[in-house]
Amino acid sequence: MKKLMSLFLSAMLVLGLAACGGQAGGAPDTNQQENSTAPVSDQSAPSETPSTPAAPETITITSLNGNRESAELEVPYDPQRIAVLDMASLDILDALGVGDRVVGSASIHLDYLQSYVTGDDIANLGTIKEADLEAVMVCEPDVIFIGGRLSKSYDALSEIAPVVYLATDSSLGVVESVHKNAATIASMFGLEDQVAALMEGFDSRLETLKAFAEGKNAIVGLCTSGGFNVLGNDGRCSIIGVEIGFENVGVDANIDTSTHGNEASFEFIVDKNPEYIFVMDRDTALAKEGAQLAQEIMENELVMGTDAYKNGHIVYLDHPAVWYTAEGGVTALDLMLADLESTLLP
Repeated sequence: MKKLMSLFLSAMLVLGLAACGGQAGGAPDTNQQENSTAPVSDQSAPSETPSTPAAPETITITSLNGNRESAELEVPYDPQRIAVLDMASLDILDALGVGDRVVGSASIHLDYLQSYVTGDDIANLGTIKEADLEAVMVCEPDVIFIGGRLSKSYDALSEIAPVVYLATDSSLGVVESVHKNAATIASMFGLEDQVAALMEGFDSRLETLKAFAEGKNAIVGLCTSGGFNVLGNDGRCSIIGVEIGFENVGVDANIDTSTHGNEASFEFIVDKNPEYIFVMDRDTALAKEGAQLAQEIMENELVMGTDAYKNGHIVYLDHPAVWYTAEGGVTALDLMLADLESTLLP
């Protein structure tokens, strides 16, 4: 009897513990399960996309002022209306793919940029030497680009819109100047990542030309109005002497030759007797009607007695308008190097 009572009490104890376990950690409580499945926060909801920082209204760049001094300039960021009175800048804008924002341009004679002159919706703003201020004002530009020929008009143009004045620095070199100016212009549009691709290949081409020019000398000059002007290493065509490395035997350290060079007699050329003569035809560059061609000017009895002529080393630059009006542009640099490569390299 006692044994049966012990078994009965043991069974009752087990049943009591099981009932308590259902609430204290044994079998889950139905109500507790329902409560645990109610979301505290919606984990499946998509996270909010971080907002893109707003583009700045303006940025500060470095360009030149009316005194040709480097200065900081605040310009609109991503300008929509552009007036261009400098062909090197127009060249870069075109290469960056923002040429459709040009609302006014100076008249030019460059085949690859001619659409910016003939376009019906692009205003004629004068020339790269003399701007039509009224026409510039009427086209309501956000920004204006000029070159050295218009430095005297910097202040007047600045009354209309910020003026970006960029130039080629012969001490820095043409290639580096193009790179620097392209980076400056690209930064105005948020296109900095395009500059490296635009400049690709120029350094290697330059190195090939340098290897050819090593130990060789030359006279560099331009033909204009029936005469020949010698150019130094301080301005136009300086890439030939400075970066490519021909010894420019026409250089006179005491004379500034950066604008149009110094008029030289053909006896001067005979006296120097250079291995190479590089000739840029200024009159052809400016499309002067009836002007005497450079070849007609250079191939006279005196010059024909030089080593350069006898060895076929008079190099007439095939794209004089590019050399004279667009030096500093990306496409211009390509054409300038091509002019030299086609004549000098095998």
